[in-house]
Amino acid sequence: MTENCYIIDTSSLVELNKHNPMDVYQSVWERIEQLIRNGRLLAPKEVFLEISRIDDQLKEWSESRDRFFVEPTQRQIELVKDILQKYPSLIEVDRPFDADPWVIALTIELTTSPQRTLMTIKRIAVTEEKLRGNQIKIPFVCNAYNIEFLDIIDMFREEGWKF
Repeated sequence: MTENCYIIDTSSLVELNKHNPMDVYQSVWERIEQLIRNGRLLAPKEVFLEISRIDDQLKEWSESRDRFFVEPTQRQIELVKDILQKYPSLIEVDRPFDADPWVIALTIELTTSPQRTLMTIKRIAVTEEKLRGNQIKIPFVCNAYNIEFLDIIDMFREEGWKF
């Protein structure tokens, strides 16, 4: 059996909270918590930094979830440099934080990790960004690196969640 591990972008968390606020849709967030506890939902530390500037409720939620946010490794730093060398327009240079290349780098790192051979786990990037022609966004770069991606609702479908 294949288990999915999801690496989530800021956009998915922000949209989830916007349309399914934590205080109203508690069962949705309990399922998210379960994925985090099982180590199947991760985000690069840069996502935390973005959240901290965008959404106060998510920031508060994020502050108690250290295990969820992955600190950058040397391999991720190298991958981000490679990604940005090939796709410099992926980031907006005037933004203090941009998690997009870090989401892709963490997904690549986990996909090529030696532990991958120990069990069958599919690593999937989760983002609300859409593939639109040659627009340089997470989905475009994921395609270039042969990384699977989906949005948060499709993640729910993959997990077989019904609410």
